[in-house]
Amino acid sequence: MEKTDQLWPGGFRFLFDDTLFQPSTDSFLLGDFTRVRRGDRVCDLGAGTGLLGLLLLARQPELSVTDVEIRGDACGLARRTADLNGLADRITVLQADLRDTGSLPHGAFDAVVSNPPYFASGSGAVSADPARGAARSEVLCTLEDVCAAAARLLTYGGRFSLVYRPERMAALFSLLQAHRLEPKRLRFVHCSTAAKPSLLLLESRLGGRPGLAVEPPLLLKDAQNNDTAELRRIYFQDR
Repeated sequence: MEKTDQLWPGGFRFLFDDTLFQPSTDSFLLGDFTRVRRGDRVCDLGAGTGLLGLLLLARQPELSVTDVEIRGDACGLARRTADLNGLADRITVLQADLRDTGSLPHGAFDAVVSNPPYFASGSGAVSADPARGAARSEVLCTLEDVCAAAARLLTYGGRFSLVYRPERMAALFSLLQAHRLEPKRLRFVHCSTAAKPSLLLLESRLGGRPGLAVEPPLLLKDAQNNDTAELRRIYFQDR
């Protein structure tokens, strides 16, 4: 069922469908973590219905965002969301397979972002729902496909930011470096001070020199199990 969600008072409106890609905490965390500058050209790989691009534009209105998504129904919603918010001049939606080396412009972006599938093919049960299955498991593309696409699309020195699972961090670093993407900034996400990290946020740089900065952990809940002030800020609840 299609729904319209208001991200924050007075802010953009976002169209989504329960049968496609629903708004997730992962996207809000990555939208806050990603560094963007005025005039940056940003590409979202596997953009779904376009939430991440909206979050980045909320922080820096003078971006140009290209959403790359393989599903036509999701692309349609992303285009309608852009029109609804008067952002057709800022958001381009491309229905394309990120593995297709000829369908996307090489070296055209200052930043690439992605919320890729977390689970390797064959590592567990895959949802019977096609959209959810492709979003969580490497059904349509692998982590290496995403890293290779980011490297192709970035300008030299460009930044690739993603959200991922800590248990696959070793494979992530290996694949990034194999495609000349050097990990530069890392932050772990914890549900509480007592919990092990559930997610990681990572920025790498095409052609960057070795040297990784590990930032303080991001806590989602306080001692009373309430959302932390930082999470409320990320969700735009304190604006």
